[in-house]
Amino acid sequence: MNETNADWGDLRLFLAVAREGGLSPAARATGRSAATLGRRMLALERSLGRELFIRHERGYEMTAEARQLVEELSQIETRITRLTATPGEAERPLIKVSAGTWTTLVLLDNLDEITGAPADIRLRFISAESALNIARREVAIGIRNARPTDTSLAGRALSRVEFAPYAKAGAPDRWIKVMADTPSARWLDKMIGTDAVCEVNAPRNSLDLALAGKGIALLPTFIGDRQKTLRQTGGTIPELSHDRWIVTHQDDRHLPEVRSTIDRLCKVLGRR
Repeated sequence: MNETNADWGDLRLFLAVAREGGLSPAARATGRSAATLGRRMLALERSLGRELFIRHERGYEMTAEARQLVEELSQIETRITRLTATPGEAERPLIKVSAGTWTTLVLLDNLDEITGAPADIRLRFISAESALNIARREVAIGIRNARPTDTSLAGRALSRVEFAPYAKAGAPDRWIKVMADTPSARWLDKMIGTDAVCEVNAPRNSLDLALAGKGIALLPTFIGDRQKTLRQTGGTIPELSHDRWIVTHQDDRHLPEVRSTIDRLCKVLGRR
């Protein structure tokens, strides 16, 4: 696909719309209005002579050519970012890391250890319960709950994750329910149904409520055990135990900045 007639600014906005799945979420991510993004996408399609999106009421669906363009642009995005960075920024490569809520909390607490002291990389954490597409370079490194099966990806095993119920002494003997598409949230929904002291859509809110003494939260032990005011109210739940993997692209894992970041992440999260 020929992108020579396209402006890089429009291509970056295209990546945002493609990754976010529509104009409204891309507007929040880029700070541009949905109307502006819509005009820019139409202009980009005209300049490329290609249809990139099938437009529905529910959002923007990428065409096959758009998916190919995302893959091509993702491979050169980091290089262009370096070339266009202001002095000082170009010396520190940007590394995008995705992880779930709980792992992200641990990584943020150990930021200096991951970036180096003084920092030799720029980190961008993307906290998401769903797995971002590493093959298409949406992120450079992902923390996953299973070993990668895609042959283009490489993985290292990390310490095993276990879940248990946690609450403050004297808290109500009722669960705080998380409404999310995660194994722990699905397990809790199966166990308690609608019998919850409160329902939240963000896993982190369940920890906040437990710390406030409002009920029982289902937490990974690497989070619950470090809360001084919380205690386990039951044993670990075997069916929720799982391996944790650090995953990157086969072609990127030998880049010095990616390799050093992976080594630091393994130190923070613990290798198996």
